[in-house]
Amino acid sequence: MTNNMKVIPEVPTPAGHNGSARPAAATLPFSLFRFLRSVRWSLVACLAGVTYILYCFVTRQPLFAHPLPKHTGPYAVGAIDIQAPVSPARTIDPLVFKGTDKKALELESVLFTIYYPVSRSITEGSHPYTHKRHTWIPPPLSLRAQGYAKAAHISNWFTDALFTGAIKALAGSITIPALVDAPISDHATENVKFATSWDKRDVSPQHVIQQEYAGHPVIVFSHGTVSTRTDYSHYAGELAARGYVVVMLEHRDGSGPGSLIKGMKGEKDRHVLLFDQTEVTTPDGKEVSIEDFHIAQLSFREAEIEEAVRVMKMINNGEGATVFEQNPYGEGSDLPNWKGRLNTDEMIIAGHSYGATGALQTLRNGPNEKRPFKGAIILDPGKSSGPLNKDINVPLLVVHSNSWSSHSSIFYGRAHFDTVKDLVVSNKARGNPSWFMTSLGTSHPSVTDAPLLEPYILSFTTGATIDVYQGLRQYVHVAEDFLYFLVNGEKRGLLAEKAEFPEYDPGTLLGMWKPGHGDDTKAREEGEWWDWRSYWQVHVSSADDS
Repeated sequence: MTNNMKVIPEVPTPAGHNGSARPAAATLPFSLFRFLRSVRWSLVACLAGVTYILYCFVTRQPLFAHPLPKHTGPYAVGAIDIQAPVSPARTIDPLVFKGTDKKALELESVLFTIYYPVSRSITEGSHPYTHKRHTWIPPPLSLRAQGYAKAAHISNWFTDALFTGAIKALAGSITIPALVDAPISDHATENVKFATSWDKRDVSPQHVIQQEYAGHPVIVFSHGTVSTRTDYSHYAGELAARGYVVVMLEHRDGSGPGSLIKGMKGEKDRHVLLFDQTEVTTPDGKEVSIEDFHIAQLSFREAEIEEAVRVMKMINNGEGATVFEQNPYGEGSDLPNWKGRLNTDEMIIAGHSYGATGALQTLRNGPNEKRPFKGAIILDPGKSSGPLNKDINVPLLVVHSNSWSSHSSIFYGRAHFDTVKDLVVSNKARGNPSWFMTSLGTSHPSVTDAPLLEPYILSFTTGATIDVYQGLRQYVHVAEDFLYFLVNGEKRGLLAEKAEFPEYDPGTLLGMWKPGHGDDTKAREEGEWWDWRSYWQVHVSSADDS
């Protein structure tokens, strides 16, 4: 056999051929065909894009984002935006903006949204108090966009306009599925039981909460950095659909992207944008350290929380008409009927990230008149927002997302996880029932609305592996169990589990059944929610004391 044999025999070159793979005469038609084919697919892609945009326009759906789902639970959900004046105005810290004498942390008003239970018989348009739904991004959109651009350190006239256009296209039409200014449910004044969960837990008799004559329990929630009062609307709404009144604060301490201060009595509206320690000084011009700046911010947040408590007590004491008259948002016409419908003597404080650090701060020297908190829900306490307060004298639930526990961080000379665990252990040792656990498969934003709006993008960028709806359900379920414990003293659900994971175990996969996590046979027969505890690791538990 010769070595010059070729796998594919050569084809003789036809006369007139230039030696290329195709005759010269065929080159133009082939190129034209390839061009037309590319144009065809471009037209298909363009047509698909236009069709999608028209569909979103006709159905009023946001571009590329999922609408927020409806709330579940025995109640419908109401929402009221309230801006209440602080009189007299309080200077929480003397810091001023550089080059001015303008105070950076002067408290003149407090802004929050109340999410609350409404009778299921009330629907949109069925009563005279219904307004249009709140948009997920309150107007003006440009304010939020400028804050986001500033957080990314690229704020200028061009990027601010670019961010505004992008936000308007992606999320400008998203609304919160809550009835604005609807009458609060009457059930809190009756000795009734109602279910507090969804899926198969709805029909389970042990998953109910007893609402006594004290009224609807009140939860005050503090948001994280570069967040606002609307970022946790679904979490708040799910709790409201179970009979709780959730006060979702919007902090104006420079940590949020931007907040609108509506003018009172003819005054002009003002904006509070995101700012950091490099933009403020002491009154005599001295620079401010990041530690001192965080102390000042947290003090401002504490003052806002106290003001929110004061306003809620006014409403419960029969001064709802005054709150409504002073509210520049024009909402709260039904507040006079809220008299005696709230349990404002025993509130719950909650927070996420920087808000969790602030929530812990409010527990110092408590409970007291200004901070009547009988329990706290702490979600992913901050890793860079200052020391965590250990002066706690109430039951405590601390929940870490999977990413918060799995990513080791040094926090004031030691692991953040160990610091949090010791805080919970110390509170438990003082006789206060306490729990610390990790929600497997979740990431830091899992409790916010962001994964619901952009599930694929958030899963890709944050590493979350749990279904976004299921992840939020986990947070709601464990909050229900803790709130139920505060009312009835019964440790149910996850709170009844012993601490089988003293440390975070990265080898435990999402949904993996472990010894002690329940009946594996039942889990296979009844489905995943029969044994939903397999989605958690419990690090500290007061069930160990039983």
